[in-house]
Amino acid sequence: MIQITRRETFNAAHRLFNPKWSEEKNYEVFGPCSKVHGHNWELFVTVIGEVAEDTGFVVDLKALSRTMREEVISKVDHTYLNEDVAFLAGKLPTTENFAIAIWDILKPAIKQKHGVDLYKIKLTETANHYVEYFGH
Repeated sequence: MIQITRRETFNAAHRLFNPKWSEEKNYEVFGPCSKVHGHNWELFVTVIGEVAEDTGFVVDLKALSRTMREEVISKVDHTYLNEDVAFLAGKLPTTENFAIAIWDILKPAIKQKHGVDLYKIKLTETANHYVEYFGH
């Protein structure tokens, strides 16, 4: 088995805010992130499989890129994650929750379209902050 990773980028804003709490409590827990702010996100998708003899690929990276863009990037790029993204409805759009939601979308899509398994999602929010998720 071998792993291969594709990176895509997008821009999106969010607010870390629990509506059950006061503005003060939200600021105490989330700091400046309790206000609306944006990021230049990076999404790394790692798949695992065998190298095909005919192509030398585990997966066609152009096709994987297309799947990432169709299933996720097109739905989140230049949006306000708290309100504009259906698959995040009702969830606090932390990097952790965002990565889990992306996994839930991409795992079946990648298996169906490419015949390989999703191994890992890495979602970078800032140069100093990212999440890696390996599934449930």
